[in-house]
Amino acid sequence: MRTNINGIRAGIRIPVQLPVLVQWKTPAGARREARGKTGNISANGLFIMAPVRLRHDTPITFMVELPTGITKTPIQLHGQGRVVRQPLGRVSPGIGAIIDRYELRSPGGEA
Repeated sequence: MRTNINGIRAGIRIPVQLPVLVQWKTPAGARREARGKTGNISANGLFIMAPVRLRHDTPITFMVELPTGITKTPIQLHGQGRVVRQPLGRVSPGIGAIIDRYELRSPGGEA
């Protein structure tokens, strides 16, 4: 996420709740996953509301189901990123992540 000279996040975040699947590896190398919803999405990041606590810089992969009411056909946003924040004291735990790479795919298909 871009920041301005005062260290405040810049860019537009769109508040939208869409189904998301997030996957990561534990420090021991075991694959884990959790389902949740997006809290917001921007051009370079997203907040995932899910019952997980991950360390800063943990690499993640994610898949967001985009609404067919807008896309007119089933489309999924597949991406790779890394955890940059984990708010404390929230009723719904979640993670903020930077998007390093993404692509749009049809379900069960390729880009």
